[in-house]
Amino acid sequence: MQVLFLIWIITGAASSDDDSCEGLTGDALRLCQDAGDVGTAIGVGLIIALWAAVDIILGISYGVYRLSRRPRS
Repeated sequence: MQVLFLIWIITGAASSDDDSCEGLTGDALRLCQDAGDVGTAIGVGLIIALWAAVDIILGISYGVYRLSRRPRS
């Protein structure tokens, strides 16, 4: 599961699409590229937040499973 999130982050960070900035020059080009970078950073941040949430849910589920399988004394 961890490898899938890592691959998702790597591909998300590497997929900056500058085709929408085609034909722009100067400050407009720079602004368009910066906006794309901000969008990429927000996307990667959301993936990391989802990754943490899934890890917490899986950790709690595993803890409940371990407690239910423990012999009663």
